[in-house]
Formats: sequence, structure tokens, C-alpha cells
Amino acid sequence: MSPSFFEIIQLSNGDYALRRVDDDGAPLVRISFSEEAKDMMDDRQMQVAKAMIAAGIDAAGDSAQDLDWDSTDSGSDVEWFDAPHSPTLH
Repeated sequence: MSPSFFEIIQLSNGDYALRRVDDDGAPLVRISFSEEAKDMMDDRQMQVAKAMIAAGIDAAGDSAQDLDWDSTDSGSDVEWFDAPHSPTLH
């Protein structure tokens, strides 16, 4: 399987989205800011969207590492553990 490359784009409605470079379909993630939030960010919406997406990817990676894939003791196929997480700083 070839590696996927991603890009963050601004959609025509002003939202920001993460999508595969070679795919014009629906984005993987979409971020929408309220007018109040836009005013507080002073035209830094793209930087904030990048930080939010990076934090989400980091959190998803941390969650995947915390799974005990072999555990079925609780009647569930997956068991989550409380593991210490370091904050993501951007």
C-alpha cells in the first residue's frame, strides 16, 4: 500500500478540512469556527485549525497505543486503560 499524503484546505464556506491530496471526496475532518471565535483569533484560523488537527492525530495515536488488543475479560472486545498523557504544545 502506498503512503497517503494529506493537506489542510479552506473550503468555499470558510471551514477548514483535512483531506487526502489525491482525493476530492468528502474530507476526513472538518473544522468550523463561529464568528465570535474568528474575531478572537485575529486571522489565525488556519494556524489554529492545523494545531487542532495535529492534536487530534496525536490523541488518536496515543489512544491506539493504550489499547490492550488481547483482552476480552470484561465481555468487551476492547479494554481502555488510563495512561498518563503529555499535553500537546504548539
